[in-house]
Amino acid sequence: MSNIRIGLVGLGRLGMTHATNIAKNIPEMDLVAICSLNQDELTTAQALLDVKETYLDYQDMLASPNLDAIVIVSPSGFHCQQIQLALEAGLHVFCEKPIGLSLAEIDQTLAVINTHPHQKFMLGFMRRFDDSYQYAKQLVDAGELGELTVIRCYGIDPSSGMESFVKFAANSNSGGIFADMAIHDIDLIRWFSQQEINRVWALGKNAAYPELDQVNELETGTAMMQLSDHSMALLVTGRNAAHGYHVETELIGTKGMLRIGAAPEKNLVTLYNEQGVVRPTSQNFPERFGQAFLTEMKAFATSIIEDLPTPISGVDGLQATKIAAACQQSFETNEIVEID
Repeated sequence: MSNIRIGLVGLGRLGMTHATNIAKNIPEMDLVAICSLNQDELTTAQALLDVKETYLDYQDMLASPNLDAIVIVSPSGFHCQQIQLALEAGLHVFCEKPIGLSLAEIDQTLAVINTHPHQKFMLGFMRRFDDSYQYAKQLVDAGELGELTVIRCYGIDPSSGMESFVKFAANSNSGGIFADMAIHDIDLIRWFSQQEINRVWALGKNAAYPELDQVNELETGTAMMQLSDHSMALLVTGRNAAHGYHVETELIGTKGMLRIGAAPEKNLVTLYNEQGVVRPTSQNFPERFGQAFLTEMKAFATSIIEDLPTPISGVDGLQATKIAAACQQSFETNEIVEID
């Protein structure tokens, strides 16, 4: 078949990462159209990526006869509606996490996905496509760790982004720290264990930025989880890592354990100077997971070209959001929450 013609909505930092990969790094895809509410973003992206069509209105882009698929990188609250509209327009859809913020909306969206079985839908949980996580998954599936008993996850954004997040939180809804950030770790817990999470207890604290209390947002959140086979998971999610972008996962089993990203190293360089022995660390998600973003978009292209099931489904998105919502409920009520 000819190249997959892509329309992309959302041109923030992650949107530009996907747009650049599609335009320059994936031969099977052509970036034909881009959409943003910000004309400056459109102008900049069009000049950098040589995109033919630009739109300020999403439905105007969907009406273009030159598209085969849509990539959604807009704010989370728009995802469900934009997924449904794209599928109803006859297009394949890739959507960044989360699939949505409301469980009722997600159920409705899954119903629309199911009524379009010949169109591909894929959700963007990029950590599954990282080389280190792929290798760890192979070890777990091969039984190298025995039966998993505990999974521990850290996902902490750099403190350099806190000021901008505080301003964002005053005017917008992120969905809460568990839906906005911990959802990646929730997905990894399900992926590694092949179990569902059925009980959560979550806590949180705002220390450096207590003003987040006023907008029901968290600087740091934690959760303890029980899985369907009675194994356990612990996660720490936050926005205030002084050293950079820290994503770490530990898997403990009956035969052994492994850690992914125990130190968020940027590269293999060790610097020796008056400050001692220094290892540079990753400072943001495009730096740490740049290759994973490219690999996941290639997987979406392969699913379309070879008519294969996508590796991450709408059900994965529903389950992750359901668990994130339970964590938020647990934090707000200070109670253990059971999940159906």
